[in-house]
Amino acid sequence: MSQQQNPENVSIDDIPVDIGNMQSAEIDPTDVPDEIESITRGLAGDQPPTNPIVVLKAARWWYLHGKGGTDPAYRWSIEWARHLAADTLSDSNLYEEFLAYLATVGIAKEPAVLR
Repeated sequence: MSQQQNPENVSIDDIPVDIGNMQSAEIDPTDVPDEIESITRGLAGDQPPTNPIVVLKAARWWYLHGKGGTDPAYRWSIEWARHLAADTLSDSNLYEEFLAYLATVGIAKEPAVLR
């Protein structure tokens, strides 16, 4: 049996997509689902996720709920997925921007805490 979805809150997996809060660029850390916050913190840490599907799940959430294609968490997630897929060096400038952004949106008090 298929589950009915509210048109304001749809999902293709366990992470809801809040249609009314898409690309608002105003991220409240309490609105970030636990799984996305965990993946995002992992991307900032010294042992980031190695499964590109997991990384892309976070990228999708940040794209939809952040600043779209310019969202630093989205851009870093895509960069890390590219690194995993192609085994190429990643852009350290995007990483620094990502860390600063996470502090700005309240995921961490300061970027150094995430490393």
